[in-house]
Amino acid sequence: QVQVVETGGGLVQPGGSLRLSCAVSGSTLAINTINERVWYRQAPGKERELVARINRGGGVDYADSVKGRFTISRDIAKKMLFLQMNSLKFEDTAVYYCYVQSQYGRGFWGQGTQVTVSS
Repeated sequence: QVQVVETGGGLVQPGGSLRLSCAVSGSTLAINTINERVWYRQAPGKERELVARINRGGGVDYADSVKGRFTISRDIAKKMLFLQMNSLKFEDTAVYYCYVQSQYGRGFWGQGTQVTVSS
């Protein structure tokens, strides 16, 4: 079993920055099978959407809406995933979720962390 916990959310003004962290813990065997780490977000009244992901080989993908502003990174040894968010906009307000998926297709979600961009 794998547990996923996000931290780092908060209130920030437009143009500001936040860094989200995701700690992965649990079965070493299960963690070693993780081949994809993903940040999703869900704004009020909207569907959950993929923000950024990084695969086992280090390849990354971003939603068009965050390209050039957000950066996903990981520290495998520390079992951490990060999302550096710069130049934040009102429309970035959402609950941000960390999701990890094993090579066998099993996925694990965190509880989410709120990011609010407001003046």
